Amino acid sequence: MAGSTTFDRGEWRTTLDQVTAEHEGELATIEVLDPSVGHQYEAERLPFSSLSYDPKDDTVIGAVGGKSPRYPVVLRHMVWHPTEVDVATEDIPEAAVRVVAPDGSTTLITFYPEESGT
Repeated sequence: MAGSTTFDRGEWRTTLDQVTAEHEGELATIEVLDPSVGHQYEAERLPFSSLSYDPKDDTVIGAVGGKSPRYPVVLRHMVWHPTEVDVATEDIPEAAVRVVAPDGSTTLITFYPEESGT
């Protein structure tokens, strides 16, 4: 990803915890880019809940929803045994995190400022 930083596995937990803190109160879109299935949206501009790395299970977990009566349910997207985690913050209109799975599929989590009236 252009304008991004790729982190070593030992930094994933701290980095994703920092991303969660920085994007609290924003909206997030979760997209899966899979060469065999195609481009799929799992969530579009829902309230961002968290992004974390569990080193014990070697899993990146992105979550949206669960923060208001309008979105009471949490949707979690998990990438098991990721091979790469990038955080893009430069030269892009919205901040994003890219997680690559062992099969080459990519999860893209993009953040947007919360719009008034949502």
